[in-house]
Amino acid sequence: MNFKNLLKTLGPGLLWAGAAIGVSHLVQSTRAGATYGFELVWIILLINLFKYPFFEFGPRYAASTGENLLQGYNRMGKWVVILYVFLTFMTMFTLMAAISAVTAGIFSSIFKNIFDNFQWALIILISGTIIVLIGKYSLIDNIIKFIIVLLAISTVVAVVSAFSGAYDPSVKLSKSFEWEFSDIALLIAIAGWMPSAIDISVWHSVLTIAKKEATGYSPKLKESLLDFNIGYIGTVVLSLGFLSLGAIIMYGNGLEFSSNGTKFSEQLINLFTSSLGQWAYPLIAIAAITTMSSTTLTCLDAYPRVLKPSTEIIFPKLNFKNKKKGKYISIFWIAVLLIGTIIILKFFMSSMQFLVDLATSLSFLTAPLLGFMNYKAVTGKNVSKKNQPPTWLKVLSWIGLVVLSLFSLYFIVWKFFIN
Repeated sequence: MNFKNLLKTLGPGLLWAGAAIGVSHLVQSTRAGATYGFELVWIILLINLFKYPFFEFGPRYAASTGENLLQGYNRMGKWVVILYVFLTFMTMFTLMAAISAVTAGIFSSIFKNIFDNFQWALIILISGTIIVLIGKYSLIDNIIKFIIVLLAISTVVAVVSAFSGAYDPSVKLSKSFEWEFSDIALLIAIAGWMPSAIDISVWHSVLTIAKKEATGYSPKLKESLLDFNIGYIGTVVLSLGFLSLGAIIMYGNGLEFSSNGTKFSEQLINLFTSSLGQWAYPLIAIAAITTMSSTTLTCLDAYPRVLKPSTEIIFPKLNFKNKKKGKYISIFWIAVLLIGTIIILKFFMSSMQFLVDLATSLSFLTAPLLGFMNYKAVTGKNVSKKNQPPTWLKVLSWIGLVVLSLFSLYFIVWKFFIN
Protein backbone atom coordinates (compact mmCIF):
# COMPACT_ATOMS: atom_id res chain seq x y z
CA MET A 1 0.00 0.00 0.00
CA ASN A 2 1.43 3.39 -0.94
CA PHE A 3 0.91 6.56 1.08
CA LYS A 4 -1.41 8.10 -1.52
CA ASN A 5 -3.79 5.14 -1.38
CA LEU A 6 -3.64 5.16 2.42
CA LEU A 7 -4.86 8.76 2.47
CA LYS A 8 -7.68 7.84 0.08
CA THR A 9 -8.68 4.93 2.33
CA LEU A 10 -8.55 6.66 5.71
CA GLY A 11 -11.89 8.09 6.74
CA PRO A 12 -14.60 5.56 7.64
CA GLY A 13 -12.49 4.14 10.48
CA LEU A 14 -11.85 7.59 11.88
CA LEU A 15 -15.52 8.54 11.52
CA TRP A 16 -16.32 5.31 13.36
CA ALA A 17 -13.86 6.36 16.07
CA GLY A 18 -15.49 9.80 16.12
CA ALA A 19 -18.80 8.16 17.00
CA ALA A 20 -17.19 5.78 19.50
CA ILE A 21 -14.99 8.29 21.33
CA GLY A 22 -17.46 10.26 23.39
CA VAL A 23 -19.67 9.15 26.25
CA SER A 24 -17.98 5.75 26.52
CA HIS A 25 -14.62 7.46 27.05
CA LEU A 26 -15.23 10.84 28.65
CA VAL A 27 -17.97 9.54 30.97
CA GLN A 28 -17.88 5.76 31.41
CA SER A 29 -14.12 5.08 31.25
CA THR A 30 -13.36 7.97 33.59
CA ARG A 31 -16.13 6.82 35.93
CA ALA A 32 -14.69 3.28 35.96
CA GLY A 33 -11.30 4.60 37.05
CA ALA A 34 -12.76 6.93 39.67
CA THR A 35 -14.90 4.13 41.15
CA TYR A 36 -12.58 1.11 41.02
CA GLY A 37 -9.12 2.48 40.29
CA PHE A 38 -7.21 0.30 37.84
CA GLU A 39 -9.20 -2.88 38.65
CA LEU A 40 -11.27 -2.72 35.48
CA VAL A 41 -8.35 -2.33 33.06
CA TRP A 42 -8.32 -6.03 32.22
CA ILE A 43 -12.12 -6.12 31.91
CA ILE A 44 -12.13 -3.16 29.53
CA LEU A 45 -9.44 -4.84 27.44
CA LEU A 46 -11.49 -8.06 27.33
CA ILE A 47 -14.67 -6.19 26.37
CA ASN A 48 -12.84 -4.51 23.50
CA LEU A 49 -11.39 -7.88 22.47
CA PHE A 50 -14.74 -9.72 22.51
CA LYS A 51 -16.50 -6.96 20.57
CA TYR A 52 -13.71 -6.51 18.03
CA PRO A 53 -14.92 -9.09 15.47
CA PHE A 54 -18.43 -7.65 15.23
CA PHE A 55 -17.11 -4.16 14.46
CA GLU A 56 -14.47 -5.52 12.06
CA PHE A 57 -17.15 -7.31 10.05
CA GLY A 58 -18.60 -3.97 8.90
CA PRO A 59 -15.66 -2.79 6.78
CA ARG A 60 -14.77 -6.39 5.88
CA TYR A 61 -18.22 -6.98 4.37
CA ALA A 62 -18.32 -3.61 2.57
CA ALA A 63 -14.83 -3.95 1.07
CA SER A 64 -15.44 -7.58 0.04
CA THR A 65 -18.86 -7.18 -1.57
CA GLY A 66 -19.33 -3.50 -2.44
CA GLU A 67 -22.48 -3.63 -0.30
CA ASN A 68 -23.26 -2.32 3.16
CA LEU A 69 -24.32 -4.59 6.01
CA LEU A 70 -28.00 -3.71 5.53
CA GLN A 71 -27.86 -5.36 2.14
CA GLY A 72 -26.15 -8.30 3.80
CA TYR A 73 -29.00 -8.53 6.30
CA ASN A 74 -31.48 -8.41 3.44
CA ARG A 75 -29.80 -11.45 1.86
CA MET A 76 -30.75 -13.35 5.03
CA GLY A 77 -34.35 -12.16 4.71
CA LYS A 78 -36.23 -8.89 4.90
CA TRP A 79 -37.23 -9.77 8.46
CA VAL A 80 -33.58 -9.33 9.52
CA VAL A 81 -33.62 -5.72 8.25
CA ILE A 82 -36.90 -5.17 10.09
CA LEU A 83 -35.30 -6.61 13.23
CA TYR A 84 -32.34 -4.25 12.83
CA VAL A 85 -34.68 -1.25 12.51
CA PHE A 86 -36.58 -2.43 15.62
CA LEU A 87 -33.35 -2.73 17.62
CA THR A 88 -32.28 0.68 16.35
CA PHE A 89 -35.54 2.19 17.56
CA MET A 90 -34.97 0.59 20.96
CA THR A 91 -31.68 2.41 21.41
CA MET A 92 -31.34 5.43 19.13
CA PHE A 93 -33.43 7.96 21.08
CA THR A 94 -31.83 7.22 24.45
CA LEU A 95 -28.38 7.10 22.79
CA MET A 96 -28.89 10.45 21.09
CA ALA A 97 -30.36 11.95 24.27
CA ALA A 98 -27.45 10.71 26.40
CA ILE A 99 -24.89 12.12 23.97
CA SER A 100 -26.75 15.43 23.75
CA ALA A 101 -27.02 15.68 27.55
CA VAL A 102 -23.28 15.17 28.01
CA THR A 103 -22.46 17.63 25.21
CA ALA A 104 -24.85 20.22 26.65
CA GLY A 105 -23.32 19.77 30.10
CA ILE A 106 -19.86 20.51 28.71
CA PHE A 107 -21.06 23.65 26.92
CA SER A 108 -22.92 24.78 30.04
CA SER A 109 -19.90 24.30 32.30
CA ILE A 110 -17.58 26.23 29.96
CA PHE A 111 -19.96 28.99 28.86
CA LYS A 112 -21.62 29.68 32.19
CA ASN A 113 -24.96 31.42 32.73
CA ILE A 114 -25.81 31.79 29.04
CA PHE A 115 -28.29 28.96 28.47
CA ASP A 116 -29.52 26.09 30.61
CA ASN A 117 -28.67 22.48 29.70
CA PHE A 118 -31.88 21.85 27.77
CA GLN A 119 -31.42 25.00 25.70
CA TRP A 120 -27.82 24.04 24.96
CA ALA A 121 -28.99 20.59 23.88
CA LEU A 122 -31.50 22.13 21.46
CA ILE A 123 -28.86 24.45 19.99
CA ILE A 124 -26.40 21.57 19.56
CA LEU A 125 -28.98 19.28 17.94
CA ILE A 126 -30.30 21.93 15.56
CA SER A 127 -26.81 23.12 14.60
CA GLY A 128 -25.69 19.54 13.97
CA THR A 129 -28.77 18.88 11.86
CA ILE A 130 -28.07 21.92 9.68
CA ILE A 131 -24.48 20.74 9.08
CA VAL A 132 -25.74 17.27 8.16
CA LEU A 133 -28.37 18.65 5.78
CA ILE A 134 -26.09 21.09 3.92
CA GLY A 135 -22.74 19.33 4.35
CA LYS A 136 -21.31 16.48 2.34
CA TYR A 137 -19.43 13.42 3.46
CA SER A 138 -16.05 15.07 2.90
CA LEU A 139 -16.87 17.97 5.26
CA ILE A 140 -17.83 15.68 8.13
CA ASP A 141 -14.86 13.43 7.33
CA ASN A 142 -12.37 16.31 7.63
CA ILE A 143 -13.94 17.72 10.81
CA ILE A 144 -13.77 14.36 12.61
CA LYS A 145 -10.12 13.74 11.63
CA PHE A 146 -9.06 17.06 13.16
CA ILE A 147 -11.06 16.49 16.34
CA ILE A 148 -9.70 13.00 16.99
CA VAL A 149 -6.09 14.17 16.63
CA LEU A 150 -6.72 17.07 19.03
CA LEU A 151 -8.33 14.82 21.65
CA ALA A 152 -5.65 12.14 21.36
CA ILE A 153 -2.83 14.62 21.92
CA SER A 154 -4.63 16.25 24.87
CA THR A 155 -5.37 12.93 26.55
CA VAL A 156 -1.89 11.47 26.13
CA VAL A 157 -0.24 14.60 27.55
CA ALA A 158 -2.66 14.71 30.49
CA VAL A 159 -2.18 11.03 31.36
CA VAL A 160 1.62 11.24 31.19
CA SER A 161 1.52 14.31 33.42
CA ALA A 162 -0.86 12.63 35.88
CA PHE A 163 1.34 9.53 36.14
CA SER A 164 4.26 11.73 37.18
CA GLY A 165 2.40 12.55 40.40
CA ALA A 166 1.74 10.39 43.44
CA TYR A 167 -0.87 7.61 43.35
CA ASP A 168 -1.83 6.93 46.96
CA PRO A 169 -5.56 6.13 47.35
CA SER A 170 -6.95 5.88 50.87
CA VAL A 171 -7.73 2.29 51.90
CA LYS A 172 -10.85 3.40 53.76
CA LEU A 173 -12.22 5.33 50.78
CA SER A 174 -11.26 2.79 48.12
CA LYS A 175 -13.88 0.53 46.58
CA SER A 176 -13.20 -2.90 45.08
CA PHE A 177 -15.10 -4.62 42.29
CA GLU A 178 -16.86 -7.52 44.05
CA TRP A 179 -19.15 -9.00 41.36
CA GLU A 180 -22.30 -8.01 43.24
CA PHE A 181 -25.33 -6.89 41.26
CA SER A 182 -24.56 -3.17 41.70
CA ASP A 183 -21.05 -3.77 40.37
CA ILE A 184 -22.34 -5.92 37.49
CA ALA A 185 -24.94 -3.26 36.60
CA LEU A 186 -22.22 -0.61 36.45
CA LEU A 187 -19.99 -2.95 34.44
CA ILE A 188 -22.75 -3.53 31.90
CA ALA A 189 -23.37 0.22 31.66
CA ILE A 190 -19.66 0.72 30.98
CA ALA A 191 -19.43 -2.22 28.56
CA GLY A 192 -22.51 -1.18 26.57
CA TRP A 193 -20.58 1.53 24.72
CA MET A 194 -17.09 0.15 25.13
CA PRO A 195 -15.78 1.08 22.66
CA SER A 196 -19.28 1.72 21.29
CA ALA A 197 -22.64 0.10 20.52
CA ILE A 198 -22.33 -2.74 18.00
CA ASP A 199 -24.99 -1.28 15.72
CA ILE A 200 -22.51 1.36 14.55
CA SER A 201 -20.77 -1.43 12.65
CA VAL A 202 -23.57 -0.92 10.13
CA TRP A 203 -22.70 2.77 10.02
CA HIS A 204 -19.10 1.86 9.24
CA SER A 205 -20.12 -0.30 6.30
CA VAL A 206 -22.36 2.48 4.95
CA LEU A 207 -19.59 5.06 5.41
CA THR A 208 -17.13 2.78 3.60
CA ILE A 209 -19.40 2.80 0.55
CA ALA A 210 -19.91 6.58 0.90
CA LYS A 211 -16.14 7.11 1.00
CA LYS A 212 -15.80 5.05 -2.18
CA GLU A 213 -18.46 7.14 -3.93
CA ALA A 214 -16.94 10.42 -2.70
CA THR A 215 -13.37 9.65 -3.80
CA GLY A 216 -13.94 7.25 -6.69
CA TYR A 217 -11.35 4.94 -5.14
CA SER A 218 -12.22 1.35 -4.21
CA PRO A 219 -9.95 0.33 -1.32
CA LYS A 220 -8.73 -3.22 -1.05
CA LEU A 221 -9.77 -5.33 1.91
CA LYS A 222 -6.40 -4.87 3.63
CA GLU A 223 -6.65 -1.10 3.22
CA SER A 224 -10.16 -0.93 4.68
CA LEU A 225 -9.16 -3.12 7.63
CA LEU A 226 -6.08 -0.99 8.27
CA ASP A 227 -8.29 2.11 8.37
CA PHE A 228 -10.60 0.34 10.82
CA ASN A 229 -7.81 -0.99 13.03
CA ILE A 230 -6.21 2.45 13.36
CA GLY A 231 -9.53 3.81 14.63
CA TYR A 232 -10.25 0.81 16.86
CA ILE A 233 -6.84 0.71 18.53
CA GLY A 234 -7.06 4.46 19.05
CA THR A 235 -10.36 4.12 20.90
CA VAL A 236 -8.94 1.39 23.16
CA VAL A 237 -5.85 3.46 24.04
CA LEU A 238 -7.96 6.53 24.79
CA SER A 239 -10.38 4.52 26.96
CA LEU A 240 -7.42 3.39 29.09
CA GLY A 241 -6.20 6.98 29.19
CA PHE A 242 -9.48 8.29 30.57
CA LEU A 243 -9.68 5.39 33.05
CA SER A 244 -6.18 6.28 34.23
CA LEU A 245 -7.14 9.92 34.78
CA GLY A 246 -10.16 8.89 36.85
CA ALA A 247 -8.09 6.41 38.86
CA ILE A 248 -5.09 8.65 39.57
CA ILE A 249 -6.97 11.81 40.43
CA MET A 250 -10.30 10.66 41.94
CA TYR A 251 -10.01 7.06 43.17
CA GLY A 252 -9.71 6.62 46.92
CA ASN A 253 -10.04 10.29 47.87
CA GLY A 254 -13.76 10.45 48.60
CA LEU A 255 -14.70 12.25 45.38
CA GLU A 256 -17.56 11.02 43.21
CA PHE A 257 -18.86 12.15 39.86
CA SER A 258 -22.08 14.14 39.90
CA SER A 259 -25.12 12.90 37.97
CA ASN A 260 -25.74 16.50 36.87
CA GLY A 261 -24.34 17.12 33.40
CA THR A 262 -22.84 20.57 34.13
CA LYS A 263 -21.17 19.56 37.40
CA PHE A 264 -19.89 16.33 35.84
CA SER A 265 -18.32 18.29 32.98
CA GLU A 266 -16.60 20.63 35.42
CA GLN A 267 -15.20 17.62 37.29
CA LEU A 268 -14.06 16.06 34.01
CA ILE A 269 -12.17 19.15 32.87
CA ASN A 270 -10.65 19.48 36.35
CA LEU A 271 -9.17 15.99 35.89
CA PHE A 272 -7.03 17.42 33.10
CA THR A 273 -6.21 20.81 34.63
CA SER A 274 -5.25 19.26 37.98
CA SER A 275 -2.55 17.24 36.25
CA LEU A 276 -1.53 19.75 33.57
CA GLY A 277 -2.21 23.06 35.29
CA GLN A 278 -4.75 25.81 34.67
CA TRP A 279 -2.87 26.93 31.57
CA ALA A 280 -4.30 23.86 29.83
CA TYR A 281 -7.94 24.81 30.48
CA PRO A 282 -8.58 26.36 27.03
CA LEU A 283 -6.99 23.36 25.29
CA ILE A 284 -8.99 20.84 27.31
CA ALA A 285 -12.20 22.83 26.95
CA ILE A 286 -11.79 22.86 23.17
CA ALA A 287 -10.96 19.13 23.14
CA ALA A 288 -14.02 18.26 25.26
CA ILE A 289 -16.37 20.43 23.20
CA THR A 290 -15.10 19.18 19.85
CA THR A 291 -15.09 15.54 20.96
CA MET A 292 -18.69 15.46 22.07
CA SER A 293 -19.77 17.69 19.18
CA SER A 294 -18.16 15.26 16.75
CA THR A 295 -20.01 12.34 18.36
CA THR A 296 -23.29 14.25 18.13
CA LEU A 297 -22.60 15.20 14.50
CA THR A 298 -21.63 11.67 13.50
CA CYS A 299 -24.76 10.18 15.08
CA LEU A 300 -27.05 12.79 13.51
CA ASP A 301 -25.51 11.97 10.14
CA ALA A 302 -25.38 8.19 10.56
CA TYR A 303 -28.89 7.35 11.78
CA PRO A 304 -30.71 8.84 8.74
CA ARG A 305 -27.94 7.45 6.53
CA VAL A 306 -28.73 3.87 7.63
CA LEU A 307 -32.49 4.24 8.13
CA LYS A 308 -33.00 5.57 4.60
CA PRO A 309 -31.70 2.39 2.85
CA SER A 310 -33.49 0.31 5.50
CA THR A 311 -36.75 1.96 4.46
CA GLU A 312 -35.97 1.33 0.78
CA ILE A 313 -35.41 -2.37 1.51
CA ILE A 314 -38.54 -2.79 3.63
CA PHE A 315 -40.80 -0.79 1.27
CA PRO A 316 -39.39 -1.33 -2.25
CA LYS A 317 -42.67 -0.48 -4.02
CA LEU A 318 -42.50 3.13 -2.80
CA ASN A 319 -39.60 3.74 -5.23
CA PHE A 320 -37.31 5.65 -2.89
CA LYS A 321 -34.56 5.31 -5.50
CA ASN A 322 -35.94 8.54 -6.92
CA LYS A 323 -33.52 11.25 -5.66
CA LYS A 324 -36.30 13.60 -4.61
CA LYS A 325 -38.11 10.91 -2.63
CA GLY A 326 -34.81 9.75 -1.18
CA LYS A 327 -34.10 13.24 0.13
CA TYR A 328 -37.55 13.42 1.73
CA ILE A 329 -37.08 10.11 3.54
CA SER A 330 -33.72 11.29 4.91
CA ILE A 331 -35.33 14.48 6.19
CA PHE A 332 -38.16 12.41 7.68
CA TRP A 333 -35.75 10.25 9.69
CA ILE A 334 -33.79 13.28 10.89
CA ALA A 335 -37.07 14.82 12.09
CA VAL A 336 -38.08 11.59 13.86
CA LEU A 337 -34.68 11.38 15.54
CA LEU A 338 -34.81 15.01 16.67
CA ILE A 339 -38.36 14.83 18.03
CA GLY A 340 -37.76 11.58 19.92
CA THR A 341 -34.50 12.87 21.38
CA ILE A 342 -36.00 16.18 22.49
CA ILE A 343 -38.92 14.43 24.20
CA ILE A 344 -36.56 12.24 26.24
CA LEU A 345 -34.35 15.22 27.10
CA LYS A 346 -37.37 17.19 28.26
CA PHE A 347 -38.15 14.60 30.93
CA PHE A 348 -34.68 13.31 31.87
CA MET A 349 -32.30 16.22 31.24
CA SER A 350 -31.64 16.72 34.96
CA SER A 351 -30.23 13.20 35.40
CA MET A 352 -27.44 12.73 32.90
CA GLN A 353 -26.12 9.60 34.64
CA PHE A 354 -29.52 7.87 34.42
CA LEU A 355 -29.75 8.63 30.69
CA VAL A 356 -26.24 7.36 30.04
CA ASP A 357 -26.72 4.16 32.05
CA LEU A 358 -30.08 3.46 30.39
CA ALA A 359 -28.71 4.00 26.88
CA THR A 360 -25.56 1.96 27.45
CA SER A 361 -27.42 -0.91 29.14
CA LEU A 362 -29.89 -1.17 26.26
CA SER A 363 -26.97 -1.25 23.82
CA PHE A 364 -25.32 -4.04 25.80
CA LEU A 365 -28.50 -6.14 25.84
CA THR A 366 -28.89 -5.89 22.05
CA ALA A 367 -25.19 -6.60 21.39
CA PRO A 368 -25.36 -10.45 21.12
CA LEU A 369 -28.13 -10.37 18.53
CA LEU A 370 -26.48 -7.67 16.41
CA GLY A 371 -23.15 -9.47 16.68
CA PHE A 372 -24.69 -12.70 15.42
CA MET A 373 -26.36 -10.87 12.50
CA ASN A 374 -22.97 -9.42 11.49
CA TYR A 375 -21.35 -12.86 11.72
CA LYS A 376 -23.99 -14.44 9.47
CA ALA A 377 -23.65 -11.61 6.93
CA VAL A 378 -19.86 -11.77 6.64
CA THR A 379 -19.84 -15.57 6.35
CA GLY A 380 -22.58 -15.58 3.69
CA LYS A 381 -22.24 -17.16 0.26
CA ASN A 382 -21.78 -13.77 -1.44
CA VAL A 383 -18.53 -13.19 0.47
CA SER A 384 -15.61 -15.04 -1.11
CA LYS A 385 -13.86 -17.57 1.11
CA LYS A 386 -10.57 -15.66 0.97
CA ASN A 387 -12.30 -12.50 2.26
CA GLN A 388 -14.26 -14.19 5.03
CA PRO A 389 -12.90 -13.90 8.59
CA PRO A 390 -9.94 -16.18 9.38
CA THR A 391 -10.50 -19.09 11.78
CA TRP A 392 -9.13 -17.28 14.83
CA LEU A 393 -11.56 -14.39 14.27
CA LYS A 394 -14.51 -16.77 13.89
CA VAL A 395 -13.55 -18.52 17.15
CA LEU A 396 -13.22 -15.15 18.90
CA SER A 397 -16.67 -14.23 17.54
CA TRP A 398 -18.31 -17.25 19.14
CA ILE A 399 -16.51 -16.69 22.44
CA GLY A 400 -17.68 -13.08 22.36
CA LEU A 401 -21.27 -14.10 21.60
CA VAL A 402 -21.31 -16.55 24.51
CA VAL A 403 -19.81 -14.06 26.98
CA LEU A 404 -22.09 -11.18 25.94
CA SER A 405 -25.17 -13.44 25.99
CA LEU A 406 -24.43 -14.84 29.46
CA PHE A 407 -23.87 -11.40 30.94
CA SER A 408 -27.07 -10.10 29.31
CA LEU A 409 -29.07 -13.08 30.63
CA TYR A 410 -27.63 -12.66 34.12
CA PHE A 411 -28.52 -8.96 34.14
CA ILE A 412 -32.09 -9.57 32.94
CA VAL A 413 -32.76 -12.40 35.41
CA TRP A 414 -31.38 -10.46 38.38
CA LYS A 415 -33.00 -7.16 37.40
CA PHE A 416 -36.51 -8.48 36.81
CA PHE A 417 -36.79 -11.75 38.73
CA ILE A 418 -34.41 -11.59 41.71
CA ASN A 419 -33.65 -8.01 42.66
